[in-house]
Amino acid sequence: MSGETDLIKLYSARILALAADVPHHARLAAPMATVKKRSPLCGSAVTVDLSVEDGRVSAFGQDVKACALGQAAAAVTGGAVIGRSLAELEEARDQLREMLKADGPVPPAPFDGFEVLEPARGYKNRHASILLSIEASCEAMTQALQADCA
Repeated sequence: MSGETDLIKLYSARILALAADVPHHARLAAPMATVKKRSPLCGSAVTVDLSVEDGRVSAFGQDVKACALGQAAAAVTGGAVIGRSLAELEEARDQLREMLKADGPVPPAPFDGFEVLEPARGYKNRHASILLSIEASCEAMTQALQADCA
């Protein structure tokens, strides 16, 4: 019975609501960078498109084909990514990874929505899916900044 209770907590109403309403869920027509990340363990995949202006994300789109946890994480990322610098994205990624893998604190605002994923800490097989959107965003931001400097 404990296992069922844990799964119910893992797939809470808040996670399911986020998963159903992912911001910026359409691909961009002319992004500066596109990155696709896939979790080989579960098959979840996220494709991120973004553009940069003055060192900050100016446009963002994502195509999310993931479990509810990956979709919820993509929703949090999508809701917070516009206007962020590479350093802010990398810090959020690192803090989310630390929250999941080492019981670290929830990332601060504007990425504090990742708090909803705390119950996934004990499900290591779900971590890769949860990290897809923020990892793809960091990689796309790095590429866009390199293209912008070229």
